[in-house]
Amino acid sequence: MIATELTFLSPTFGKMTLDQACQSIFDYMQEEPKNRYSIIIGSDSEGFGEVNFVTALMVHRIGRGGRCFITKTKVPNIVELRQKIYQEATLSLEITQLVVKKLKHFLSEEYLHKGLEIHVDIGENGPTKDMIKEVTGMIKGSGYTVRIKPESYCASSVADRYTG
Repeated sequence: MIATELTFLSPTFGKMTLDQACQSIFDYMQEEPKNRYSIIIGSDSEGFGEVNFVTALMVHRIGRGGRCFITKTKVPNIVELRQKIYQEATLSLEITQLVVKKLKHFLSEEYLHKGLEIHVDIGENGPTKDMIKEVTGMIKGSGYTVRIKPESYCASSVADRYTG
């Protein structure tokens, strides 16, 4: 994935580059700096074959709303659930690394690792339960906090809304 080609759609601001989305996140946090914030990234997809993967980048003003930015990626030849879940997690990790690199200009590295979460669309119920340790281990091993269903709303609700 090439960061210069990565574009986001913001329901608030329209089409944005990664730089613009990160600037918007920082600006939003500066509007009310005494509040607590989380930066959350999660991906979801629908179907098999050539699959549209949607990754949501959110800034959540805890208890007071937030903003989201959506990017889509097409991936061919997705034929099984395990492959799809790993692709979702990998896309979230790749975009997280790009976002962290950009936000280091505005926020401390410590904040970015403690205040940043990756949400994955897997849970204790259903066919993805056997992948929880593997997928969460991959994300934790990269140094990030990971959430699964029912706490993974960025992937299972926000990104999911844009998969159709």
